[in-house]
Amino acid sequence: MDTGTRVGRPRASSRETLAEAACELFLEQGFAATSIVDITRRAGVSRSSFFNYFASKSDVLWSGFDERLDVLTRTLRGGADVDAALRAFAVDFAPDSLALGIVNAAAMGIEEDLDDERARRQLRLGALISERLRAASDDSAAPDIDGAARAAAIFTAIWRWAQSGPGTASLPDELSAALDLVVPRPPRAGA
Repeated sequence: MDTGTRVGRPRASSRETLAEAACELFLEQGFAATSIVDITRRAGVSRSSFFNYFASKSDVLWSGFDERLDVLTRTLRGGADVDAALRAFAVDFAPDSLALGIVNAAAMGIEEDLDDERARRQLRLGALISERLRAASDDSAAPDIDGAARAAAIFTAIWRWAQSGPGTASLPDELSAALDLVVPRPPRAGA
């Protein structure tokens, strides 16, 4: 008899449980010494469940960011205003595995991996922004430089926000301040 109830963990719960287990283990024994089997054992799920959510151990740290980057990609390719889309990127961004990794990079032994993954994503984001900024007939370097600068501003804001500690800084405020250094907003009328 089918009662209509799902067996096993709810989808979101498994992802969060895996991320929590992975971060605990990264802190306890380091990133390199932690295997996917260790993570799945700690989380109480199968190895195949891990791969339903993450492609690798480092994806545990970056999955929330990558989901937002995918949304941003679709938004910008859909013709959205660049500044509005970039500022919206930070809204409702909660401390997660990436923020924990940034703060505890040395303890987790992930400094080099974190730098490599950041650089890869920052290049992707810079290219995405410059693609959106480039006019059809523009062959100057300006969109590439602008895209790279805005991408650097976003990552700088995320790192500053994470390092300030949970609840002590606003990522949208950090991001706005960083973007304003790159592309200052025009003064408001009457200001």
